Amino acid sequence: MCDPRGERSKVPERSAWIPPPSVMQPMLPPGIQLTDTLEQMQQGTLMRKVKSKSWKKQRYFKLQEDCMTIWYQSKRTGKTESAFSISDVETVREGHQSEVLQSVAEEFPPERCFTIVFYGRRGNLDLVAGSAEEAQCWVQGLRQLIEVATTMDQREKIDQWIRDWFQKADKNKDGRMNFKEVQRLLKMMNVDMNEDHALRLFQEYSEDGKKLTLLELVDFLREEQLEDEGTEELAMELIDKYEPSETARARHVLSADGFLMYLCSLEGSIFNPQHRGLWQDMSQPLCHYFISSSHNTYLIEDQIRGHSSIEGYIRALKRGCRCLEVDCWDGPNGEPMVYHGHTFTSKIPFREVVSTLGKYAFKTSDYPVILSLENHCSMEQQEVLAQQLKDILGEQLLTTTIDGHVPTQLPSPEELKHKILLKGKKIGRLEDTLDGPGDEAPDVSDDDNGAEAEEERRRAKKDKETLAQALSDCVIYCKNVPFRGFQEARSHSRPSEISSLSEAKARKLIRDEGNEFVRHNAWQLTRIYPSGMRTDSSNYSPQEMWNVGCQIVALNFQTAGMEMDLCDGLFSQNGCCGYVLKPPFMRDEETLFNPSDPSSREGPGPITLTIQVISGQQLPKVANSKEGAIIDPLVRVEIYGVPADQAHQETKYIENNGFNPRWDETLQFQLHVPELALIRFVVEDYDKTSRNDFVGQFTLAFANIKPGYRHIHLLSKDGTSIPPSSLFVHIRITEPPGPEQD
Repeated sequence: MCDPRGERSKVPERSAWIPPPSVMQPMLPPGIQLTDTLEQMQQGTLMRKVKSKSWKKQRYFKLQEDCMTIWYQSKRTGKTESAFSISDVETVREGHQSEVLQSVAEEFPPERCFTIVFYGRRGNLDLVAGSAEEAQCWVQGLRQLIEVATTMDQREKIDQWIRDWFQKADKNKDGRMNFKEVQRLLKMMNVDMNEDHALRLFQEYSEDGKKLTLLELVDFLREEQLEDEGTEELAMELIDKYEPSETARARHVLSADGFLMYLCSLEGSIFNPQHRGLWQDMSQPLCHYFISSSHNTYLIEDQIRGHSSIEGYIRALKRGCRCLEVDCWDGPNGEPMVYHGHTFTSKIPFREVVSTLGKYAFKTSDYPVILSLENHCSMEQQEVLAQQLKDILGEQLLTTTIDGHVPTQLPSPEELKHKILLKGKKIGRLEDTLDGPGDEAPDVSDDDNGAEAEEERRRAKKDKETLAQALSDCVIYCKNVPFRGFQEARSHSRPSEISSLSEAKARKLIRDEGNEFVRHNAWQLTRIYPSGMRTDSSNYSPQEMWNVGCQIVALNFQTAGMEMDLCDGLFSQNGCCGYVLKPPFMRDEETLFNPSDPSSREGPGPITLTIQVISGQQLPKVANSKEGAIIDPLVRVEIYGVPADQAHQETKYIENNGFNPRWDETLQFQLHVPELALIRFVVEDYDKTSRNDFVGQFTLAFANIKPGYRHIHLLSKDGTSIPPSSLFVHIRITEPPGPEQD
């Protein structure tokens, strides 16, 4: 068997075994040099794993020879307890930067403590080293390895994937592979990458079948990938970036290896690379954007007995979430607490939530964060809420309009950069705050009749009895108001006011007054929240709410599934900044658009989306599957959008092949409102006797699709990447014919 460097391993006469070089003579991943720090980590370190104030057990941690895997075992039993890959680690925090380590702060100094944070919804690993030097060794070493893991290209990821499987298959860790271990390896890996289709394509455009000249590559990019601008410059860039042979690069040609590397790269991805960064106009009013929003952000489990944690806020903010929820109740010693009222969920101090918000609010995105305050506190503790917001957030907290004037429309994300907006109840109107607080009744315009003016005064008086003025003054652009119908809102509401609706109420309005709902959302914010019956923290589909332009569609971020895939899919564009500009026909207050009637959208007829599902590569095993089971994969393509566009189609299943399944099936869809459509690719393991098992998925907005031959890099149920698993597809988008010319 050849190792990744092409050297043939010699087989000793005494037994039939295959020595994987990555195990026998460990090959370090590209970019890693074995430093004293890494060697010390490979020797192993005894540290305390901390789960709570009372659970602090010694574990032996060791970096494996591949420098990409860490094992730890019990000191008492010597049994390996768990292992994790460096590619699963997002970051390392030093000191008491988790609730668990804060709880043992008096026992262990910060310089000995650190937290390993994983991608997705996996819990943190809190550790205490025996000395500050040992802690620093692991912190610095892990950061070095994380940097390498995050900068690997697709070829390096495949090499690492192979090394990982060799490690898993070598059961007795003797650096050799006997026949049984080879069998086990093949089963675990799911069964050489099917490159036939890509190589045939290469030969179609290559005159000699060995290389693509610059002009041949330009032809391929124009004809197959539909690249129409700067194609020669792009071809040069691709050769420089992906051609492994220096000689070929110097001659400006692309070998078959370079061609395959391009197809597996970001430039060969289905996701338009120009849309990954910030590409939309950010100077429009807030209400013209869909805003990534979380419900009960403090919960990381269910709604009844779940654990409340600041980690919920950190995770949401790192995913680009821009609207967070906080439920405040009176706590002991005059300290307000955050938890789900009238349930058994645990509690966290409001002060800690605000500190976390101040620290993490703008690490992923520069654009404004809306803090949705559910206030159940007494007047005394409301004063504390206001004081903590001001003291901790300082200049980050928006406490007046951006220009000191009463707004006629909401400001833009650009104007509100690095600002935190409080959403909550407010005494009187915004203009009262700008004029300074006072006991006078609020002014009413000449258009208001006496009854309405009296109602306004009555509400202000009632609010003063239950709402602290200091907290009220912190609410500027997001004053909570009850929803009393679209006509009432249009007549008497203001752009700086916002209504919250349950998912059921929103559905009724969508069904009965779809166009009015779209018009309302063109000038004012609307927040949608899950039904109170969703005690398991399940989610509703956000798509139907986006179809009428609702901006703040709050989801339980802690719960994986199709609904969060749609959310991640929509907000993975535009620099993951948490704001996505709505289509033009949803930003017009006089729009005729109604999602239930696609013809109400001005423009050409439906477009045709044709997807040829060609093959899959290195699909992952199904979690908790039987030993030796190999998947029978199928691909389902799901369309989410206006009701007329909702559809799904799937391929046949391929028996016993997760390594290189080939489908070669064509699926076709009609999209009436492509601007609102999301496309979800799902791979499942077919099961004829029960429900199919989830293997991987990838979701993106139709607007971000690149046509041509593309790879789709699959994500886990948690939304984390699972390299090098991918699908190879061909995408064609057919526009309707234009009007005939005379």
